[in-house]
Amino acid sequence: MMDTLIQWFGEVLGGVVPNELIVFIISMVPILELRGGMIAARLFNIEYVRAALICMAGNLVPVPFVLWLITPIFNWLKKTKLFRPLVEKLEARAMGKSDKIQKAQFWGLLLFVGIPIPGTGAWMGSLIASMLNIKFKKALVAEVLGIIMAMCIMSIITYVIPWLVSLI
Repeated sequence: MMDTLIQWFGEVLGGVVPNELIVFIISMVPILELRGGMIAARLFNIEYVRAALICMAGNLVPVPFVLWLITPIFNWLKKTKLFRPLVEKLEARAMGKSDKIQKAQFWGLLLFVGIPIPGTGAWMGSLIASMLNIKFKKALVAEVLGIIMAMCIMSIITYVIPWLVSLI
């Protein structure tokens, strides 16, 4: 699925906007986030340091907005017949993943965001932090450190391992 979404962004935006902007946008999108951005950057042959900075910046942009605004937006949407089921489903999914974060708040959130596996990341981490009423500053620091951790892991996967393989 991630490959298909990255390919779609490349096809739709390729040639229209610079590859760096495509990578930045991919890094902002839920599900893809920094993981998808680093893969796209590698596919676009963007130099590593530039790719890492673009992906981290793109992944960080939505975090404060989600932390501040998701609860009031969800409360408003739950008042509508159309969006209530969707919001309740998102809340249930987020709370289903919140047990480790709830126990160890800061460290749990940092690891949840930092270990790049499906269903984790800054978007879901921000949603869970907001729903658990983790203080904004604490959540933001955990998210930033988690994004840096995810960037380090994805850097190894997308840049270091292929480089090592090319030496063989």
